[in-house]
Amino acid sequence: MTEQQDPDYKKAAQENPRLDPSKPYPLEGVLVVDLTRVLSGPTCTRMLADAGARVIHVERPPKGDDTRSMGPYVADGSSDYFRIANVGKESIALDFRNPDDHAFLMKMIAKADVVVENFRPGVMAKNGLDPEDLVKKFPRLIVCSISGFGQWGPMSQEAAYDTVIQAWSGLMDLTGLPADEGGLPTRVGTSISDIVAGIHGYAGIVTALYAREKTGKGTTVDISMLDTSFSLMAQGLMSSLGLGQRPKRIGNRHPYMYPFDTFMCADEMVAICCGNDRLWGLLSACLGHPEWAKDPDMATNDLREKNWKKVKSLMEGVLSSGPAEEWQRKISEAGVPCGLCLNVDDTRRMPQIVSRGMVKEMPDGQLVLGDPFKYGTWNSYGAKKDAPSYDENSKEIREEFGASGK
Repeated sequence: MTEQQDPDYKKAAQENPRLDPSKPYPLEGVLVVDLTRVLSGPTCTRMLADAGARVIHVERPPKGDDTRSMGPYVADGSSDYFRIANVGKESIALDFRNPDDHAFLMKMIAKADVVVENFRPGVMAKNGLDPEDLVKKFPRLIVCSISGFGQWGPMSQEAAYDTVIQAWSGLMDLTGLPADEGGLPTRVGTSISDIVAGIHGYAGIVTALYAREKTGKGTTVDISMLDTSFSLMAQGLMSSLGLGQRPKRIGNRHPYMYPFDTFMCADEMVAICCGNDRLWGLLSACLGHPEWAKDPDMATNDLREKNWKKVKSLMEGVLSSGPAEEWQRKISEAGVPCGLCLNVDDTRRMPQIVSRGMVKEMPDGQLVLGDPFKYGTWNSYGAKKDAPSYDENSKEIREEFGASGK
């Protein structure tokens, strides 16, 4: 794809009534004490901030969240790693081991609706903040704990980062080229285990808030990165649980549908997905070979999946005659799902992404991730302020919750 200039994200948002930032937020009035750091927990609390909750990010002195010291860094020296998961929050620095800071944190928690943490199980209890004890003390409180392996189980005390969980969950083993082609287990190209744990944390919290409205009861919410990553393994588990078979890496193709794969054109690849025989007929005609739809080796999905090498060879023989962008347009116009294999730097410039507000410009000029939830009644723009600087809101928060100075 040719290099493009940055779109005017701010103008696109201003001109789209569906992204009206003045609309009320669905979680307006909800107070979240955010004890998280790095990515899984901050992703969860950023989603709460996008939904209108007030999120106070409690950071450890003297440097704050670990990701403040991780690149990439933008022009003002701040970390975009930190920014991507902390837009819309406030920041205060507190040391749990300091009695005064601990007492002040408890004042905040007493007024909070939600506490989110992602320490290793047991760390909160050692600091006098055991999740179950907090819910007993404040019966309407929701305490969400996100950890590598969950709060209980034989591995609960083991340390974890995203790649470790991708390895344990089976995700890496099913990602990459087939073993007989020299392929090895491969990390997914984003921190998916962190992010999906954060998303599940958000879902658990919102579910608990709804239940509290009906019952008046708070609860703990225990989110395991391993559990949530394992829950993504639908197709692998079809083989394992349903058939008692060990699934194998097969590259980009779908294990049970074909053509459902990436295909090389004259210059680049396209992804083409035929989920049924009708689509196969449309694709065959689009490629100039309507007879393929009745070929005894390719007439049904089961036959195409069995003879996928033949199908792929025939298709690429045609696709190699033209560029990927041209074929993507023709195949999509024929009614068959087809997409270009873009770099995310190209994806962020797509008119569809721009129009949906999935990149937005903060008042300080920084570009950040938009809110994927689009509501009719509620605010779909998400948080309107950038990630906070370290301890930025300390004075105001301390005054609000009953302390003066530092």
